Amino acid sequence: MSRHRDDRGVATVWAAFAACALCVVFGAVLALGQAVTARHRAGAAADLAALAAADRSLWGEPDACAAALRVAEAQGATLPRCGVREDVAEVTARVAVGPWAAEVRSRAGPPVPRGLPGLTGRPAPASLPAPRAGVP
Repeated sequence: MSRHRDDRGVATVWAAFAACALCVVFGAVLALGQAVTARHRAGAAADLAALAAADRSLWGEPDACAAALRVAEAQGATLPRCGVREDVAEVTARVAVGPWAAEVRSRAGPPVPRGLPGLTGRPAPASLPAPRAGVP
């Protein structure tokens, strides 16, 4: 009595394993894509909300944070934290995409030219001409 190995059906088993492996890989790629999307949307919402708050910072923190909240909600984000110290606004935006959630903090304030005397408390760099008396 001879033993004969029958290999019929092996390709079907291998194809089923390959299909399962591909499904797992595609699922991981989709999950990573959702996480990256959440992070980028949260970053954009935080930046825009911080700019809106900085624009209204002279009117006080309640008005600045209300403007930031409107902008964040328009971007599909929530605003867990918002604050204004002097004229610099700092906000944190949170975005959830699927099972992933991302929080990003952003700050915005007025532009201050570096090295100009009187604005930063530092002397002007040597490359800038010295101010002339009587000329604004």
